[in-house]
Formats: sequence, C-alpha cells, structure tokens
Amino acid sequence: MAIHVVIKRKFKVREPEKLIPLLRKLNERAKVQEGYISTDTLQSTEGAEDYLVVSKWETEENWKAWFNSKERRDLQGNVDHLIGERTFYEIFKPVT
Repeated sequence: MAIHVVIKRKFKVREPEKLIPLLRKLNERAKVQEGYISTDTLQSTEGAEDYLVVSKWETEENWKAWFNSKERRDLQGNVDHLIGERTFYEIFKPVT
C-alpha cells in the first residue's frame, strides 16, 4: 500500500541562490529512488515562509531507505543549516 510522507519546512529564504538548488537536488534524487511515485510542493497562502511537501512512495520501507541514506541526510543537513530550522516529517497511509 502506498504511503504519503508530509515534509514541513518553515523558512525565510535568506540565500535563495544556495537553498533553491539544494531543494531541487533533493527532489531530483528522490525521483530516482526505488518506490518513489510523486511529489507535490506547496506554499501556504497564509504564511509565505511555510512550505509543505507531500511525497508519495510505494512502501514505507522505500521511503525509509531514502530517508536514512547518507546522500539525503547530507543534503537535508545543508538545507536545515540554510533555513535555520529543522525539517519535520510524518508518514501517512490511506484510510481504507
């Protein structure tokens, strides 16, 4: 059963020339991982600094393999450093 991963970031883009390429690379690298299905990146209409990413994966194990990879952790560490905030993750499954 496919799962959805909700990734929440809150930030003010201080150095977009550094941040935007990192976010793109995270997305590009996720797309080639086993079990990846899709991603939607959303910006709040109430707070321009609030972003929500909803990523869909075939299984929770597929997501966890990517989440725990050194490549993702390194990229995410750079993102968190630039935004000055921690990124939050939560896994959801469809209700049947």
